[in-house]
Amino acid sequence: MPAKERYPNLPKAVEYAHIGWDFLILAAVIINLSLLLFDSLFLLDPINQTIASIAPGFHTFYDTAIHSRFIAIDLYFVAFFVADVLLGWAVAIAERRYHRWFFYPFIHWYDVLGCIPLSGFRWLRVLRVVSLLNRLHRLRIIDVTRWTSYQFVAKYYDILLEELSDRIALRLLGNVQHQIVASDSLTEQVIDRVVMPRKDQLIREISQRLESTVGQAYQQNRTAIMKAIDELVSRTLRESPEIQKLHRLPMGQTASNAMQASLSGVAQRLVDELALGIHSPEFRQLIEQTAESGFESWLTVDEGSAHVTEQVLYDMIEMLKEQVRLQRWKGRYE
Repeated sequence: MPAKERYPNLPKAVEYAHIGWDFLILAAVIINLSLLLFDSLFLLDPINQTIASIAPGFHTFYDTAIHSRFIAIDLYFVAFFVADVLLGWAVAIAERRYHRWFFYPFIHWYDVLGCIPLSGFRWLRVLRVVSLLNRLHRLRIIDVTRWTSYQFVAKYYDILLEELSDRIALRLLGNVQHQIVASDSLTEQVIDRVVMPRKDQLIREISQRLESTVGQAYQQNRTAIMKAIDELVSRTLRESPEIQKLHRLPMGQTASNAMQASLSGVAQRLVDELALGIHSPEFRQLIEQTAESGFESWLTVDEGSAHVTEQVLYDMIEMLKEQVRLQRWKGRYE
């Protein structure tokens, strides 16, 4: 049997039922808090006497019907709020709203704490309006992103989050720089734990890149290379004493030109063959063997190379810190 979707798209009727229930809870919270506030003021003698003098009938009714039984009335509200939490939990499980069934009281902590019959905790239930606004926004009944209050809070929340994350990142990068400076064997650790386990891959990559780079460069510059070879052969023959003596003989100039054309052609064909041979398995194996034989000596660490490696890493992190220090929120909001 296929698993249910964890976050199903609820029918609009169900969504509206949730909205209606949220409004009912908010109304109960407002009534409860208003009663708590008024009863606290009713205990003050000046206010009590003022109410008795202005509205004696209301004073008598409130004193006998509500104030004297206020604890019992308040417990009815507490029971209603507890039932709301239990019902909301059951509905969340039925709708598979969260990843685990026991997540509800942690996510709706303000409702759970609001059940505690203390005035300080009761005010937490006002946060129920946040979930109500979220549901109304999701149904496109309202658009909170256009509210000035939302834009104000979102702006400074974004600034605070960026500044906080930047401070943490700078602290972490500074600690990394300290570890680089304090470590005596960082370069050896990088070679042993990072480079050497990937030795074969690096040699293969070097060979492939060399083969590709040389091949592309030759194809792009073949005309210029052939012209340079022809000029080199021509200059060499022209400056040769033996060829100059040949010019004095009958037909010497013709023989010299034929020799130049022949040597130039041979040299050009030789270069072509070498360029084609770069892509052969034999040449690739030769490059890999050469790279492997020089790999160990290339990774030999002395005091100078270790210092250079550490300085490069340190400067790279310093460059990252400079980028982190940039307050990009100024470009977004100014």
